[in-house]
Amino acid sequence: MPEGHSVHRIARQFDRNLVGHRVGASSPQGRFAEGAAVLDGRAATEVKAVGKQMFLAFDGDIWLRVHLGMYGAWDFAGEILADPTIASANGRMGQTNQRGTDVDRILDSAGENSLSSIGAPRRARVRVRMSEQTTGLGGDEAAETAWPPPVVGQVRLRLLTELTCADLRGPTACQLQTPDEMRATIAKLGPDPLVDDIAAGEERFTAVVRRKPTPIGLLLMDQSIVSGIGNVYRAEMLFRARLDPHTPGREVPEETVRGLWRDWVGLLAIGVETGQMMTMDDLDPEAYRRAMAHRDDRHWVYHRAGLPCRVCGTTVLMEEAAGRKLYWCPNCQR
Repeated sequence: MPEGHSVHRIARQFDRNLVGHRVGASSPQGRFAEGAAVLDGRAATEVKAVGKQMFLAFDGDIWLRVHLGMYGAWDFAGEILADPTIASANGRMGQTNQRGTDVDRILDSAGENSLSSIGAPRRARVRVRMSEQTTGLGGDEAAETAWPPPVVGQVRLRLLTELTCADLRGPTACQLQTPDEMRATIAKLGPDPLVDDIAAGEERFTAVVRRKPTPIGLLLMDQSIVSGIGNVYRAEMLFRARLDPHTPGREVPEETVRGLWRDWVGLLAIGVETGQMMTMDDLDPEAYRRAMAHRDDRHWVYHRAGLPCRVCGTTVLMEEAAGRKLYWCPNCQR
């Protein structure tokens, strides 16, 4: 499931490429035909991301709410004006570039250092996937250059301008909302460091966690308590805090709870900037390069079940927690 950094990056791409433009809307799959008919011909006026959800406004006070969930993805095609932070990460939207797009070569040909440069935005005719998925779209060269691009697979919603196409596939939620409904949805979400006042968010998060008997490993995944944290960030933040995931929230020392929030503020900013869930600090340049290239080199415990802890050598454990895999070191986190 895309975590908070990915959704904020997706929102930035919408802001660059669709906001301010009139769009054609359709539902090739047919499951959002009525909603697409309402949006067709309207101008996108605003976009916001809160946690794992994105809200795109259209004239007439209509909001499109999208939650990608476990399998959703946005696929962009056409002339994409890349957000500087996305350009700096070689076009990564979530975990990977879309197969066949070769965004890396396009950006590197402009002479940018892919890990540090945040040079000027540029337009490139590409197709790129924005999700946590590791598979892309197939297609031959003719299909890549056709306009509008042919529909591939089950597209719930297509938004099309003269230059850019955004295809939505497999979302958990895709619905139209009134402004009041949009605000009510956001009101149910926990604080997001990129949306809410950071200090106020810390107080709100700390107060809620400190009165809950629920294990902290579950509280961090509860989007009503804090927005945007998913399975990867949950495991890594708990390890970085050396905190047993089974500890009830109300038993976690207040300063540790505050430390979790502050860590999330920093990790989310890194994720948005780099496009990667980088959770290891103080790496030398070569280790950083490896970590940016390979997920196995950028996490402390996530996806390392059965492997030795990077700190103490104890075998990293994995267990099911509320239907999701929880990774932790029983020695460091006790």
